[in-house]
Amino acid sequence: MLLTPGVSEQQKRRGRVRAPELVGRQWLNTGGQELRLKDFRGKVLVLDFWTFCCINCLHVLDELRPLEAEFAAEVVTVGVHSPKFEHEADPAALAAAVERYAVHHPVLDDPELTTWQNYAVKAWPTLVVVDPEGYVVHVAAGEGHVEALRSVITEVIAEHEAKGTLHRGDGPYVPPEAPETTLRFPGKVIALPSGNLLVSDSANHSLVEFAADGETVVRRIGTGARGRADGAAPEFSEPGGLALLPAQLAEQAGYDVVVADTVNHLLRGVRLADGHVTTVAGTGEQWRDGSDSGAGLETPLTSPWDVSWWEPAGGVVIAMAGNHTLGLFDPVSGAVRRFAGTTVEGLRDGAAEEAFFAQTSGLADGGDRLWLADSETSALRWVEAAEGGFAVRTAVGTGLFDFGHADGPADQALLQHPLGVAVLPDGSIAVCDTYNGAIRRYEPATGEVSTLATDVAEPSGAAVVDGELVVVASAAHRLERPVPPGVAARLVEGASQQVKRPATEIAPGAVELAVVFTPPPGTKLDERYGPSTRLEISSSPEGLLLEGAGVGTDLTRRLVLAEGFEQGVLHVVAQAASCDDDPAVEHPACRLTRQDWGVPVKIAASGPKRLPLVMGGLDTE
Repeated sequence: MLLTPGVSEQQKRRGRVRAPELVGRQWLNTGGQELRLKDFRGKVLVLDFWTFCCINCLHVLDELRPLEAEFAAEVVTVGVHSPKFEHEADPAALAAAVERYAVHHPVLDDPELTTWQNYAVKAWPTLVVVDPEGYVVHVAAGEGHVEALRSVITEVIAEHEAKGTLHRGDGPYVPPEAPETTLRFPGKVIALPSGNLLVSDSANHSLVEFAADGETVVRRIGTGARGRADGAAPEFSEPGGLALLPAQLAEQAGYDVVVADTVNHLLRGVRLADGHVTTVAGTGEQWRDGSDSGAGLETPLTSPWDVSWWEPAGGVVIAMAGNHTLGLFDPVSGAVRRFAGTTVEGLRDGAAEEAFFAQTSGLADGGDRLWLADSETSALRWVEAAEGGFAVRTAVGTGLFDFGHADGPADQALLQHPLGVAVLPDGSIAVCDTYNGAIRRYEPATGEVSTLATDVAEPSGAAVVDGELVVVASAAHRLERPVPPGVAARLVEGASQQVKRPATEIAPGAVELAVVFTPPPGTKLDERYGPSTRLEISSSPEGLLLEGAGVGTDLTRRLVLAEGFEQGVLHVVAQAASCDDDPAVEHPACRLTRQDWGVPVKIAASGPKRLPLVMGGLDTE
């Protein structure tokens, strides 16, 4: 186990690290003002390295909101947007994402990952705290760092208030003007028995029912305020997927539509007769560890992105984007359980309980197959019944870092962060190829991929209505029908692309992987019930690791790399439990920190024998 000493002790042991300059293409949310590091002197600066495709980054945006309010006079948060996918490097797409996810602080556009590399960042999301004199005092990767940040910030404020180097006051945030449209960044659409269409109006925190034309508003379900109230005046928080229950089942359950209320980490039930809303699963808290199976209202969920009734599973399958799994909800019993996946982010087929997913985001009932868009691996996959249970297969996609727009045989075709799928009348699969702005078609019988439409603004969901494909053009804030009946598919000969993030060089043979974690000030590791830390490591390809794969309790692990590999990906999941260190408190507050890394590695003779991954604190070696 590798634990670094606290910040104050460390700074006595070695010279302090000066924060590198903030370098990028442009600034957003500053009213056009270009900012430099010196402009933040006197403030506690929190840098949030993020990319808008990343569900963990979206979680951190929500975690930071209460801290930004609590320390509004002393702290300035700056989002450093270092993109994973090519589409995320588009300045217009970034500006839309900043609005979509209600980012209310300045954002530095870092398309070439210059600032990312200057701060030696290795994972999305990563948080860096810089003190009022411009020195790095804390680094944290992943989610669940709110209490640690609060402790660090409180300590830094006290120190610099005593020194006279803290300056309170407003920060440089300037809110942009948001245009008014009927829909704002809608997510998914379904057809209702009446012939109308129901759309999740995600950024307006509500649902909208349209007439069959997709333009005439019939009613809005939800007040438009971000919240979680049930009843006749319901509230949502960035709702996503929608699933219509079979009529007989809906009568038993007492509601007709299941809604993936994504940011609330809930499933909601909507009674179409009067728009009444009920919470049917989730606690409102995000799942981080422990059981994710049990009574629906007692079991935490994590960013449910889409839902689909699937008869072979006997329930509503949940695309649980937040922990890279599929869940299963029974509307009659109210129970929820893990259906597929391990929580490791990656692409691995096989038995459902052993499969790897990466931000499952779109589902479609294909009868004997449940089709799914696995966004972070740019993959189209499916689940089917198999001997003894269910199995996961991949039609298109190769892994976390390869994407593009290329048609042809499925094993050569490429997508870019798809978010939605739909089954066409002929049995082929329409894919909302979101970051390519395209509608793609996969033909299961031939294994061929083609393109049906382009120039669709971030398509995120689709439904077939009277034989015609209705698509949610999310960034255009409307429904579209981009594929006229009888249109012929075409082939796009696109090039393969890779994530810009540079691979980390490591030496061949034996390597030490060390996860760095410092309990926040005023806390200690929680070892009351056994080891307080957990480390799980696997690789793609699986044969890359001769030794070191598996689960253990030490945060340091000896890895042995197999010969014959030049590169690969290390999948690392780490967690640590800490509690308040106050002997006078009978029941101290405890919290769990968790992070998963997909680390692209390049094996080189000149590479280091040690691979540090900072989950919280500063690396002192």
